[in-house]
Amino acid sequence: MKSRDTLIRLKKFQVDENRRKVAQIETMIAEFLRMAGDLDREIQVEQDRAGVHDPAHFAYPTYAKAAMQRRENLKRSADELSGQLEEARAALQESFEELKKVELLDERDQLRDRHAEAAREQAELDSIAGLRAARAAG
Repeated sequence: MKSRDTLIRLKKFQVDENRRKVAQIETMIAEFLRMAGDLDREIQVEQDRAGVHDPAHFAYPTYAKAAMQRRENLKRSADELSGQLEEARAALQESFEELKKVELLDERDQLRDRHAEAAREQAELDSIAGLRAARAAG
């Protein structure tokens, strides 16, 4: 059973690693979207300050153009991370299912061992009872 215990520990470690990976990706996506929202506000403030809202206008603020590009990069990165997040969630689900299979096998083996031990004890008690009955009859 030692190898099964080691396998269970390994599967639990894999589940924990995959959980951490999912959480890390979710945190990164949230941070990128928060930063993109901050840039939206900064762009709006810069446009209002300059009085120009058309990016094609010659007087459009350079900072607003740069912030728009950065915002788009952040959104693109968040979208790419969303794909990675789905893969990480699938890996988490798979590792969780593998852990459950191993735990169920272990539980089944333990139950079988308990039944075998109970049967041995019962056989021993039956043997003792049989000897007592033979002595009493004889």
